[in-house]
Amino acid sequence: MPNIHSLYNPPLLFKNNHFSTIYSGLFRKVNGVHQERERILLEDGDFIDLDWSFAQKVSKKVIILIHGLEGNAQRAYILGSAKLFNASDYDCCSINLRGCSGETNNLYRSYHSGATEDLQTIIKHILETKKYTEIYIKGFSLGGNLALKYAGENKNLPSQLKKIVAISVPCDLHNSLEQLLKFKNILYAARFKKHLVEKLKSKQKLFPQKILDADINSIKTLLDFDNLYTSKAHGFTNALDYYEKSNSLQFLPKISIPTLIINAKNDSFLGENCYPIEIAKKSAYINLEIPNYGGHVGFTGLKNITYTEKRALNFFTETN
Repeated sequence: MPNIHSLYNPPLLFKNNHFSTIYSGLFRKVNGVHQERERILLEDGDFIDLDWSFAQKVSKKVIILIHGLEGNAQRAYILGSAKLFNASDYDCCSINLRGCSGETNNLYRSYHSGATEDLQTIIKHILETKKYTEIYIKGFSLGGNLALKYAGENKNLPSQLKKIVAISVPCDLHNSLEQLLKFKNILYAARFKKHLVEKLKSKQKLFPQKILDADINSIKTLLDFDNLYTSKAHGFTNALDYYEKSNSLQFLPKISIPTLIINAKNDSFLGENCYPIEIAKKSAYINLEIPNYGGHVGFTGLKNITYTEKRALNFFTETN
């Protein structure tokens, strides 16, 4: 598809990538979304918690919302999407990835950028309810990578899956990690590392033989964390092997359902490879929008409805 000319032009403060990222991540509040939790048990002995919110009338349409690194279903970007879609007659299934619902998951493994088997299980679970004839997916950052990888690697997508939107996606995980390790992102990287290490300490109580104090003390960067835990806990050789096999970039050419990717040009988390311009041009299904502004999941809009929330709704409702 030809790359989309973006109409996003926020107020002056939100043109600053750090302000928009920090405000949207830490200060935006969304009220009025009633969520009901459902726990699904997985075949490997683990669990995933889904937080459902519903349209006012019975709906045959459901949108799956997937949060980013160290997020959950109560983040403002998830609640904002759920609120708008519920008001537009979509039910919403907001995923808490393994270990992200406020309770440590059962297994040594947890979630990661390429764990599409969990997304597949959730979609299968939703289809088994026989309530929905249309399924849509909207993923943010890590969740966007998951959605795109799932769509591109799976040759037998369910016919009910109609469209995907991915926001602020690190399509090339290694390229994104390189950006996060730069000085410009030192505060973000430190915050991510802090939360990840805190979770690792909680998991250490369940698996003391696998996670030693010396290991935790050796984690200085996100790369260290992925080398020590993420890769080893999920069957990868090391962090680079994890990035290579889990990035969605390699699967984009195989996507065969309408897909919208919105990555801001001033997103400090994304490197050059995270803007798949040439792939989108050659694809009959991928729509790529690169606004000048937006930071990392830092889009804004009037009445507390962000630009990307409106764009996703319009993309899902328009007929191709």
